[in-house]
Amino acid sequence: MKRFRFKSVVALANTKLSIPSAAAILAGSTLASALLGLFRDRLLNSYYLGTYPTGIDAYTAAFTIPDFMFFILTSGALSVSFIPVFNQRLIAGNKKSAWELSSSILNLLAITTFITSILIMIFADPLIRYIVSPGLDESGMILAINMTRVIAINPFLFSIATVFTSIQQAVGRFVFYAFAPAIYNIGIIIGITCFTSGIEIFGYQLFEGGIMGVALGVVLGAIAQLVVTLIGLFGLGIDYDFKIYWKNQGFRSILKLLPARSLDQGIDYINSIVNTNLSSRMGAGALRSFNQAFTLHQMPINLIGVAISTAFFPQLTEQLSEGEEARFHNTFRTALRAIIWIALPVSIIAFFTRGYIVSFINNIGNNTSNSTIATILAALILAIFARSIFHIASRGFYAYQDTKTPFIVSVIAIGLTIILSILLYLSGYGVFGLGLAQSIGAIIEIIILLLILQYRSHHILLNKAFWKACTRMLFATAITGCIAFSMTKFIPLMATDNSLVITVPKFLLITFISILTYIIASFFLNLAEVKPIINFVKHILFRNLK
Repeated sequence: MKRFRFKSVVALANTKLSIPSAAAILAGSTLASALLGLFRDRLLNSYYLGTYPTGIDAYTAAFTIPDFMFFILTSGALSVSFIPVFNQRLIAGNKKSAWELSSSILNLLAITTFITSILIMIFADPLIRYIVSPGLDESGMILAINMTRVIAINPFLFSIATVFTSIQQAVGRFVFYAFAPAIYNIGIIIGITCFTSGIEIFGYQLFEGGIMGVALGVVLGAIAQLVVTLIGLFGLGIDYDFKIYWKNQGFRSILKLLPARSLDQGIDYINSIVNTNLSSRMGAGALRSFNQAFTLHQMPINLIGVAISTAFFPQLTEQLSEGEEARFHNTFRTALRAIIWIALPVSIIAFFTRGYIVSFINNIGNNTSNSTIATILAALILAIFARSIFHIASRGFYAYQDTKTPFIVSVIAIGLTIILSILLYLSGYGVFGLGLAQSIGAIIEIIILLLILQYRSHHILLNKAFWKACTRMLFATAITGCIAFSMTKFIPLMATDNSLVITVPKFLLITFISILTYIIASFFLNLAEVKPIINFVKHILFRNLK
């Protein structure tokens, strides 16, 4: 009976969703994961940022190489290369080829990433010492090396999970994919709260504890995430085989597509390595401060750009596969407009409320570090807007199975970003300069990508109606910015506000009034994006009057 119920729940969760439903699920799960991430970082900072900045810098640096290898070998490279090719086989009714393809990718990545994880463990010392964080003192260096060796297994675990979730995305199943990151964060939270005090079984001390316990929590979270994504495959009719079908044409197509996107991901992460290297030279806690600001700026990007783009991507690829380019243009414009409409007010509100936002993760009375993180976040505001757009712009190329163009553009943008980062560092701008370089590079990247897409569409993709709508969005955003700024003066963040009970209500009130202003302004400016919200409100208010 329990087995039947379990299967029923999984089957219900795996129901194919519409694009709005998928976007809502992805946004909701991303929000849940983001909130857990805030709680995770708050715990970690309360334990170590004020008392052991060298240790938390080492912990932050330890993720660099494992994450780099995961991103370059798997991450976005797999999802944007695998899904279009896998979809083509399913649409054509060739399930045998589709499952041969998925088995081949899974087996190849499992072998590759397992070897990679072993190599990271072996070469952790020179990688950390000379490339990632040469600015750490010796105690921090040793700690970072040891934690890197613990976290080194993550590329293997994450890669397998990514194949599972890519299959689910390709067939329009998003629930288990959506909530897997939240499970990962829960694992880290367990590491912070349980493992830092050590692990003892039957009186035998297996582990002494300390910040190394957090690294164990990271691995626990990765394993739990893998299990959740595996459950999401139930009922999909997957036909797995312990083989690599080298002659499968779909598999060969992906192997051709992967290098450009993998290099794109690798080039992008080199930027992160440069930031880690430079910030490690700016004193204890600087590396962590930059990382925290960067993480905060990624949250709205994931909520907006990633969620909406991921939900639209299968439809974009399907429309091109069926030769319906006009529908593709319309769908792409719809997605882009939705992202811009949401990203603009979020960016401006985040700018004026950055102090409140930072207090969520570092509310420990350390005003110096709070100010540093808030300053970096201010420099990253334009990157929030630009990188939200980037996700749909890049997927416009991936739907055409063109990974080369985004790669070339990324090389240009990231090369410029790295040069700017070094120049601003040498000019004494510190971690603020690193953030500013990110924003400038992100803006340049999306401008180039959208210009190329517009040229390829013979200037019909981004039409006059699109630009008129964007102008109205900017006007609504300007009004919202004035309101947000005024609200921060009426409800200021005080130096003594060291409790979430105080800071969260202030932030929510400012945000609510600012967003309400934006919605009202959008309504009077006749923006189509606000109509579903207005219709929903009308339904709630007047449903009992029918």
